[in-house]
Amino acid sequence: MKRFTSSLADARFATFLFFVLIIATVLITPSRFSPGNIGITLGLIVPLVLAACAATPVILTGREGIDLSVGPLIGFINVILVKTLILDMGLESPLIIVPAALAIGVAVGAVNGFLAVALRIQPIVATLGSYLVLAGLATWILPSPMGPAPKWLNMLSEDWSVLPLLAVAAAWLAIKRTPLHGLMMTIGGDDRAAYSAGVNVGLVRFLAYVITGFFAAIAAISLTALLGSADAQVGPNYTLLAIAAAALGGVSLAGGKGGMAGAALGAVDIFLLQNLVTHFNVSSFFLQITYGLVLVIAVSLNSDRISDYLRLRKDGTHA
Repeated sequence: MKRFTSSLADARFATFLFFVLIIATVLITPSRFSPGNIGITLGLIVPLVLAACAATPVILTGREGIDLSVGPLIGFINVILVKTLILDMGLESPLIIVPAALAIGVAVGAVNGFLAVALRIQPIVATLGSYLVLAGLATWILPSPMGPAPKWLNMLSEDWSVLPLLAVAAAWLAIKRTPLHGLMMTIGGDDRAAYSAGVNVGLVRFLAYVITGFFAAIAAISLTALLGSADAQVGPNYTLLAIAAAALGGVSLAGGKGGMAGAALGAVDIFLLQNLVTHFNVSSFFLQITYGLVLVIAVSLNSDRISDYLRLRKDGTHA
């Protein structure tokens, strides 16, 4: 419990926004969280939550480590699972589908890690290249949506919608019990000091990309369950939303600050915003403006300069 609350310490704005939005949602659309709709609602929320969780490990390690390929990777895995494995090859068993998705995610994460760490390509440039390659491949393999997905997969968007979320939570809690999590936060805060202390900075950053790919694969399974089919155009939409959710949840884009719980909370906030805007039939352009404003406010409140200013004001008041 202490670890959970500590990871939310930097998500005060997201927490405040959550309570405001959840109250508004319950008052305006009470059916959304009625007992009979909880599973379906979770099925709608979970892909974005998992995308935000996938974007977080690389961000935490600093050095402008923003992985732009998370969304296209989710979409690419969605296409491969449905079009290639399920429809073309007739493989529907979860014992095949799930390991295949995870293998693709880990492989792409390793490639991104190699580009950013071994070849020293700026992370945002390396992952932008992966973004374009994955999005192009997905569209080439599947120019138009196709389905359906197996029944067991569809259930992950209804009665079993919480299972992918629990899988990511369990994996992250296991990582937090190892030295890797502390090393990720350390190099995110000051990689030069970490290197001087003998930390293998390159290996830690590489593993962060692998973890991001692993979590993106679970997000892809959840998205496939939600769609009930394959659609190459849906995945890339999660890229900026995932980064925005992480920043909204208190994850510093400079690295070394924030946690997975905050990123997940930020994703829930974005979903609730989407729900309210959709209910009032407001233009999607207004929704984009709202995302931008919320993101700027969240990043500003979480910036070190604002924190230092508020601390100085507090100390001056007490003095």
